[in-house]
Amino acid sequence: MRPSTIPIIFLSGGDPVERGLVASLARPGGNLTGISILVGELMPKRLELLSELVPHAGVIALLVNPNNPNTEQYIKDMQEAARAKGVRLHILKAGTESDFEPAFVSLLQQHGAALVVAADPFCNNRREQLVALAARDAVPAIYEWGEAVVAGGLVSYGPSITAAFRQLGIYVEKILNGAKPADLPVQQPTTFELIINLKAANTLGLTVPQSILARADEVIE
Repeated sequence: MRPSTIPIIFLSGGDPVERGLVASLARPGGNLTGISILVGELMPKRLELLSELVPHAGVIALLVNPNNPNTEQYIKDMQEAARAKGVRLHILKAGTESDFEPAFVSLLQQHGAALVVAADPFCNNRREQLVALAARDAVPAIYEWGEAVVAGGLVSYGPSITAAFRQLGIYVEKILNGAKPADLPVQQPTTFELIINLKAANTLGLTVPQSILARADEVIE
């Protein structure tokens, strides 16, 4: 079978080189290029931010989708980050919507004081359900995308999905004008958004440190 020559532009949450999508970020070398949004690499930073928001947290839970191929690496990275912060990490797994309720029951049983929601399309697509459960159980949680904070969540930290889609549009235009994917480097975000919901913080009885407010790109009141 001859390899496809149809140009393909992707938005990847993992390492496109490791996945075999491209030969390298600088020189994709085939008919694919796109955006690598570094979602997993930012998860230790999310734990660090959550520790600043909830300094008394001795146990922080990590909610992962066991069906995500990156989950094992997420857990390893977060365990290292938790050890560095001197907190215990409790792993929660949810691969279906029906898994969320028992996951939050386990979180409370383990005296989890805060929650990091893993970078995962399944969790993101059900952000409103997760935000509602976290609010019900008064659990401070940090998410990947700002949409969860707009929906009532406490805090998010990650790349701008709007900026990522804008870059994809730029690449589509370039390819339509004759550029080849092999000549278009895989882009990675250079700026990240920290979004805080002060209303959610007040409901949880949290005082957001000025150090975090000063870094926030958006504050929802």
